[in-house]
Amino acid sequence: MKRALVSVSDKTNLVPFVKRLVELGYEIISTGGTKKALEEAGVEVIAVDAVTGFPEILEGRVKTLHPMIHGGLLAKRGDRSHQQQVDENQIKYIDLVCVNLYPFAKTIQNTASTHEDKIENIDIGGPSMLRSAAKNFNDVTVIVDAKDYDLVISEIEENQNTTLKTRQMLAGKVFNHTAAYDAMIANYFNEINEIEFPEKLTLTYDLKQGLRYGENPHQKAAFYQTLQQPSYSVVNSQQLHGKELSYNNIADANAALEILQEFEGPAAVAVKHMNPCGVGLGSTIEEAYDKAYQADPVSIFGGIVALNKEVTKEVAEKLHQLFLEIVIAPSFSEEALAILKQKKNLRLLITDMSKRLENGMKLASVKGGVLVQDLDTLQVNKEELECVTEVQPTSEDLKQLMFGFNVCKHVKSNAITLVKEDMTIGIGAGQMNRVGSAKIALEQAGELSQGAYLASDAFFPMSDTVELAAKYGIKAIIQPGGSIKDQDSIDACNKHGICMVFTKVRHFKH
Repeated sequence: MKRALVSVSDKTNLVPFVKRLVELGYEIISTGGTKKALEEAGVEVIAVDAVTGFPEILEGRVKTLHPMIHGGLLAKRGDRSHQQQVDENQIKYIDLVCVNLYPFAKTIQNTASTHEDKIENIDIGGPSMLRSAAKNFNDVTVIVDAKDYDLVISEIEENQNTTLKTRQMLAGKVFNHTAAYDAMIANYFNEINEIEFPEKLTLTYDLKQGLRYGENPHQKAAFYQTLQQPSYSVVNSQQLHGKELSYNNIADANAALEILQEFEGPAAVAVKHMNPCGVGLGSTIEEAYDKAYQADPVSIFGGIVALNKEVTKEVAEKLHQLFLEIVIAPSFSEEALAILKQKKNLRLLITDMSKRLENGMKLASVKGGVLVQDLDTLQVNKEELECVTEVQPTSEDLKQLMFGFNVCKHVKSNAITLVKEDMTIGIGAGQMNRVGSAKIALEQAGELSQGAYLASDAFFPMSDTVELAAKYGIKAIIQPGGSIKDQDSIDACNKHGICMVFTKVRHFKH
């Protein structure tokens, strides 16, 4: 008779699975809560201590770590030496292992759990059994996921055993699972030991969804999520309508949310290819959207729109007139949904915007490695600004300068942003020199640049950007400062009567 060892914390669909194993000729070994649940369901179970001849000790910390268990898992069937040792030690083979682990992930997510709770939910015996069974996949079937119960049963019913291909697949699944489990534990210890950049970077993500393709149709792609998902994120959003999100959709939506979280009052952001093409603020979400649209009514076509207040019927009617990929907001009124759902492919997402992402890490892959840094969540306060010119800023000037600088932070470097009356009027992104970005932004703004405000993500290495800004009638400039040629730009501002303030903070975005 074949033997199956079953010990799970997640008992979803466990009883019918084990009952079918019994019907197919398996003896069941189990322990603890699993044994109790199976016996209550009428399944005859052999206790682990009856197999080992040794009682559970140390509050259950030691129960399956025994040669009678691991010998039964690791012994090679058909190997004469192994068979001899198994017989000499009266070890019985274990042919199937069904184990899932102590809920460490849920424990660390529970704010009420103590450090001791977390430590006690580090499983030792479970991973050991899984790894032993997975290593010996030639002879042992190992299951770590309840989703695989039906596959295992169907193959046993058909072939009296699982196929080698399936056993190998399940073994790989186990090692992925235990690696992720250990990564969570390692990261917990890094956190409590305040190790920001450990010698070994262990990261784990769960597959959220496969994607049709990546940035381009010839690139394969998938979307993974972290264990602790921030509420204010694409990964934690709910899709109400439309086609499945694409790789570029997700990247653009993330960019829009990062910009949107800079603002408290009603704000609207239009994004195209990871850059904002229009940002607007207003006393109402309708006013904010109007400004975001007017900022660049051409580039918004085929883009996405993110709003930080409920989408009203009035806003929905305006959105409906455009071809958009996504509209993302904290909520939609019933009338707004009815209007927007008329476009079957338009993706509608809701995201909890009540909490901002305070901290976190950003990863960027490079060939042979990965770059890791803090997320750029730093915000400059008005009180920290330094006016370096003869012309001093008014309170309205400071408001507009701060708005422009907060948007510029999210534009690809070199970045120049022009704003006026709480809306962007020109954006220059990703040029190889700063004056090139300024030229793009100023030409886009045209006559609106008269009396407008210019923000730069980094300092001016020479005065050419100021001279160009003066030709277009820019009123005030905000930039980090810190160039050895700062005085050249200051002198140019004073010559043209332009106010300039330094933030002493740079926001490169590559």
